Amino acid sequence: MGTAARAFHPLRTDDDFRVEPDPGLKRRYRGCLLGGAVGDALGAPVEFMSLAEIRRTFGAEGITEFTTAFGRKGAITDDTQMSLFTAEGLLRGWVRATSRGELRTSDTLAQAYLRWLATQGEAAAMEVARDGWLIEQPEINQRRVPGATCLAELARMTSPGVRARNDSKGCGGVMRVAPVGLWCANAETGVSRERLARRAFELGSEAAGLTHGHPTGRLVAAALASIIALLTVGEPLREAIDRVRALLPRYPGHDETLRAIERAHAFADIRPVSADRIVDLGEGWVADEALAIALACALVASDFESGVRLAVNHDGDSDSTAAMTGHLLGTLLGVEAIPQRWLAALEARRIVVDVADDLATFPHWPLGEFVETTAAGEYWLQRYPPS
Repeated sequence: MGTAARAFHPLRTDDDFRVEPDPGLKRRYRGCLLGGAVGDALGAPVEFMSLAEIRRTFGAEGITEFTTAFGRKGAITDDTQMSLFTAEGLLRGWVRATSRGELRTSDTLAQAYLRWLATQGEAAAMEVARDGWLIEQPEINQRRVPGATCLAELARMTSPGVRARNDSKGCGGVMRVAPVGLWCANAETGVSRERLARRAFELGSEAAGLTHGHPTGRLVAAALASIIALLTVGEPLREAIDRVRALLPRYPGHDETLRAIERAHAFADIRPVSADRIVDLGEGWVADEALAIALACALVASDFESGVRLAVNHDGDSDSTAAMTGHLLGTLLGVEAIPQRWLAALEARRIVVDVADDLATFPHWPLGEFVETTAAGEYWLQRYPPS
């Protein structure tokens, strides 16, 4: 039931308005987003390489450390960028709800993704406010092989919150939804785990459905968001997966997502674990294959590093599968499980940490109709404008 009790302490920085999350929350929230970014960065240089090519280039164990992509080591891709904008959309939705009484997350998520589209140098049919702090960060305003489906669907969007009209089930919908689970775990405190799982499931589907119209593209994202929410409140990984598996039959078009979970379990139940076996799960370009790989790698991992390394060395979408595995293991094991050498070299690390802390503290921002206007409240309104 709910998350751990929260206590907040002022950060000793020049910013008088930010607060540090309770340590129990901080380790999971930072673990999730930093873990995903680390997996993304490890996979970025080999995203379009086969396992045989990876081994020829890096040796029999494959890629095991950051190497250069986009002109630097530790570079993030569109997976991390879109995850950050997912968080921004949810947080701006919360600010809008507290200041205007309107919680329309599909609208604010769509607008956040349109701001991401602007960072890619793409024009959109619909105007969107280019305000808030995230879009101003230079590290985010980089084009990092964005997914064609996301670009095309966002460019032709004419009304926020409308489900995509395509039939795509690419992994671009699922690789970005981990913040949905984190947000729900903090917004839905005190509810049963069953209700939390359903809320995260439905919001994850909503978020992915803005760009990916196929039921599998939506339900796979729903499943991952729900599992992340359950891990955030302390549910063990297998139990979280089983709880979400039990939800799936309620939703039309769930067959491929259910089979992905079953394939992940089958992979994890056979020893020895080998990167050569991941081919049996697919390549990860489509959502259900990406979910199967990420869940399988998280289930067999002895630690964060081994799980993410397994998730990155295969024929296919290495950065997305490793990012999703990093989200899972980072939430499950906490930020302290992520190797420090990877964190030290990670691009945009400070931005990722700040977004994680914002997700961990937003219910306690001094905002609301009956809350006195303060400088601290104005700070959050400017950081996440309720547009």
